[in-house]
Amino acid sequence: MMNLLRRAVSSSSKRSSLIRIVAVATATSGVVYSTDIGTRISVAIPESIRESKSLLPWWISNGLIHHRPELSLFGNFSAFSARVSPKPEAPEDNNEKRAPVEDSDSVKPPPSGGGFLGRDTIANAAARIGPAVVNLSVPQGFHGITTGKSIGSGTIIDADGTILTCAHVVVDFQSLGQSSKGRVDVTLQDGRTFEGVVLNADLQSDIALVKINSKTPLPTAKLGFSNKLRPGDWVIAVGCPLSLQNTITAGIVSCVDRKSSDLGLRGTGREYLQTDCAINAGNSGGPLVNLDGEVVGVNIMKVLAADGLGFSVPIDSVSKIIEHFKKSGY
Repeated sequence: MMNLLRRAVSSSSKRSSLIRIVAVATATSGVVYSTDIGTRISVAIPESIRESKSLLPWWISNGLIHHRPELSLFGNFSAFSARVSPKPEAPEDNNEKRAPVEDSDSVKPPPSGGGFLGRDTIANAAARIGPAVVNLSVPQGFHGITTGKSIGSGTIIDADGTILTCAHVVVDFQSLGQSSKGRVDVTLQDGRTFEGVVLNADLQSDIALVKINSKTPLPTAKLGFSNKLRPGDWVIAVGCPLSLQNTITAGIVSCVDRKSSDLGLRGTGREYLQTDCAINAGNSGGPLVNLDGEVVGVNIMKVLAADGLGFSVPIDSVSKIIEHFKKSGY
């Protein structure tokens, strides 16, 4: 094949035409034919695929190949790859006959919903969610004596300053009555700091809402749907582990319905999203995000004795809790 391409190079009189020939032959399966007139390079595309233009990152009209940039999923490279064979042609005047070649690997259309993972896919998702992720710090104490602080993460879900997080981050269980409505120090990704208050907290689900007031617009995150997740889907965890703000980790969904009883949590009757994203102290309350930059879960815990075993409350369950909070007036 390479020798034939070299012959095509030597016989090409126009450099730009040569570049186009080599580019097309490289991006697809190239077939070189040699006749008495000269050397001809054609792209091997079966008729069944030519008729399905939506499956290809190009379209053919009047013998010309036109690139379709909207199907290029990796920068300037397409996520299309197939070994295809040309449609058998009729014998030429010199009575030369070509043996018919069967089509090989069939080409399937890409899945809907951005199923491909490109070079910038995770970075783009992180860029969408990042500004809305905040660092939370809450003083902890006993009988009015401050003994330390609780750190965690949260997500601004409303332009009015409502922050979604974990109850165990913002509630001091040692002095529940005094600090459940206490002060929460909130730091945004851009460095702005606010003093927030806990609106409500559901200790059973470990979900809480915090409120801050800002005179300037606040970035917000979009809530997705956890019921659309499948095992193996890519997700990212965003938060402030060990107070290291703006930390991004990536992984996949390991299980979409991990029961609380599987984790030894008796009496709760809840299900969690299991992921292998790296989650550490300080990630609690931060978002689990799909590749569209939408929140699909709230990270709440990990297994200390193992790596890659993190758990999140599905956002569909969280949405119901938020609605309950609103109906009860927070």
